[in-house]
This record gives sequence, C-alpha cells and structure tokens, in this order.
Amino acid sequence: MAALEISASTYARSGSCFSPNDLSSSSANLRLVIKNRRRRSIPCSARRIAKILCSVAPNQVQAPELSTTPAGVASKKECFGVFCTTYDLKSDDKTKSWKSLINIAISGAAGMIANHLLFKLASGEVFGPDQPIALKLLGSERSFQALEGVAMELEDSLYPLLREVSIGVDPYEVFQDAGWALLIGAKPRGPGMERAALLDINGQIFAEQGKALNEVASRNVKVIVVGNPCNTNALICLKNAPNIPAKNFHALTRLDENRAKCQLALKAGVFYDKVSNMTIWGNHSTTQVPDFLNAKINGMPVTEIITDIKWLKEEFTERVQKRGGVLIQKWGRSSAASTAVSIVDAIRSLVTPTPPGDWFSTGVYTTGNPYGIAEDINFSMPCRSNGDGDYELVKDVIFDDYLWERIKKTEAELLAEKRCVAHLTGEGNAFCDLPEDTMLPGEQ
Repeated sequence: MAALEISASTYARSGSCFSPNDLSSSSANLRLVIKNRRRRSIPCSARRIAKILCSVAPNQVQAPELSTTPAGVASKKECFGVFCTTYDLKSDDKTKSWKSLINIAISGAAGMIANHLLFKLASGEVFGPDQPIALKLLGSERSFQALEGVAMELEDSLYPLLREVSIGVDPYEVFQDAGWALLIGAKPRGPGMERAALLDINGQIFAEQGKALNEVASRNVKVIVVGNPCNTNALICLKNAPNIPAKNFHALTRLDENRAKCQLALKAGVFYDKVSNMTIWGNHSTTQVPDFLNAKINGMPVTEIITDIKWLKEEFTERVQKRGGVLIQKWGRSSAASTAVSIVDAIRSLVTPTPPGDWFSTGVYTTGNPYGIAEDINFSMPCRSNGDGDYELVKDVIFDDYLWERIKKTEAELLAEKRCVAHLTGEGNAFCDLPEDTMLPGEQ
C-alpha cells in the first residue's frame, strides 16, 4: 500500500476580472451569446467581452452591435442564425403555454457525452415539451472552435424550446444564474497514472468549478457530477460551494443502476421495465455494490425469481462493476450515448415524481443518513423524489451480512479518497492511503 503526502494548496481566483453580461430576455427571445474568455495579460479596465445580439423584425434587419474589444483580444463575431432572431409567439400562447426559462450549464460540452446529451435537453425530452431552456456550454481554449461547431449543430436542429446558447471557457461566466449544472468535463486516467494523481488533477478542476457555482449560480442550483472519480469530485465541489445546499450535489451512478437492471432482466427472461427498486451503493468504481437483496422483478424480490444466489453474488455483481471495461474492448471507446441517457434518467428522476414503492440511485451527501454509513462523504444510496428537484433517502431497505460487508468496503475506499483530497476540501494536508488501486468502470 503506497502512501503519498500532498502539501496543502490554495486554489483561488487571482488576477482576473469579469464583466457581467446581461443575459435577461423574454422567454420568447432566441439568441446566441459567444463569450470569448481567452485569457490574456490585459488590464481589468480595458477588458470586454464581445457580445452579439441580432434581431429580425418582419420588414427590417437590424445590424448587430458590438462592444468595444481591445486590440489583441480575439473577437467571435458569428451570429448563429436562429439564436439571433426574435421567436414569434402570440402573447396569448406565451402566457398560457410556456414556463420560465431554465438555465442549464454543461462542462465538457465539446465532448462525446455532451454531444449526445445536448440534443436530448434541447428537444424537450428531459424537462418537458413546454419548458424553454438556455444552454450554457463550458469548454477549454483548445475546444473553443468545437464549441462553436456544437452551437451550429444546435442551430441547424431548429429546436423551438432552445432559446439561448452561450459558450465560453470561464466557469465564472458560463455558470451565471445556472439552475442546473452538469459537470461532465474531466481528465481521463492515462496509462500508468496512479488513482491518487487522478484524484488530485481532477479535484483541482472541481474545486474551481465549485467556487464558480458558489459565486454566480442560482442559490438552489442542482449539480450532477459526471467527471470521474465522480463521488469524490462531487464532495470537493460541494465543499467549495458553502452557499449551496450540500444535498444539491449528485454523483452520477445511474448508468450503473441501468446496467444492473439490464443484467437482472436478461437472467430472469423479462423486459427491463419489470425490474424496480435497484440500488447502487457506494463509489462509482469496481467496489460499487449492486443491491439484488432489495431489488424486485414484477414486484417480487429478485431472490425469489432468480434463485441462483451464487450467480447473483459473483457473476451479476462483477458484470455490473466491469461492464464499462467490456464495452471499451468491444467498441474501442468508453460509453458516451448510454452515459448521456443515464444523465437524462437522473434528471428526470428528480423532476418527476418517483412511482409509488420504487426508488432510484444517486450519489449524495451522507451526513444525516439513516443507514449508519460514514458521514461527510458522497455515497450512492436509494432516493425518492416528489418531482420538485429535491429528494429523500429511502428508509425501508433491508441489509444482510453480505450486503453490509460490501457496503463497508466501498465506504472505506471513499474515506481514503477523501483523505487524499483534504487539501482541496479545506481539511488540511492530504494523505493518500488508498486500500487498493481500484479501477473506475470503463478503465482498462
């Protein structure tokens, strides 16, 4: 067991200034605001953001107005068609049919997962057919042109619910007034990289994004962390956002739940919609615990339908834990489309009421949990929602010795990860004593 000590560091904003952009408009206004946040050595007083607002009236075209941009700062001047025109809704239709705009921020927006997810969001599949949205896309300097390409594809798709799109590389700009933050972007684990190093590198990203959310996002923003290691990244993010409720931070374990449901359905010879009450306990790693003890098939306990307990304990559990790696071997790349679908499922589980008697899995803050799981970590547990974006932990679950032993193992891993990132959560110097170098689902 290798131990690594990391000196405490302070990750804070310095030497940068930001001009607030007026993003307010009626819900019937379509536009694209391109925020060019390419950092240069420019005095704060001289710095401006190029912003293009276009308006097309029935018999008139108004030329776009540009703010002053200092020499040396690249200006993005494209006005992306439908996002620059006035969306013509009759006032009666607008007041009767349309809800207030939801601002959705997505990091890693030029990546493959986002490429599948954005169009589901824009189509109304996630928040409903009468809910207009604004997409705020966060990328990097390297991916900025790709972000423009994403915006062009969204333009060409003609989604009437998509009213605003903004792109940028600075989370303090992109996260402004966000009601939902889907944090996908993270550095993948490279060959020979220790898990401790991955925790530190990605932890710095999520510490900064937590600070940005704390400063500029909605006070009740819902955050779903996808970038791995997602449980500990979610913990880092919430620790750096003290003004946002800790229970609003989720780590995505819904793909693991979906995979578990599929495997149980295959074994039982039923369609997967017959599988319910599926819980993934713990970390999004190969220590995760797919819970067959509390799961049901056609409303009956799984163990009454699938009586091969050896298969459930060994083959079923391992298949779920290592499904991502098998997919890479077959497909040549990690899952993107199914991850996007699971993000949609995770959001919909929070914005639609949970069916009576059922529940869903999500990684949430453990403080105050009824199970006896260690507090102050992010741990996947069973939840129910009334459809208002909030949730409650399910209390009517049962444990046996096998299940509890597995839960304690994944708990120990998360506690070790927490010690490894103490310098990012304000808890002093970090000390990495990970029990073993477990792999994330999908790693080789």
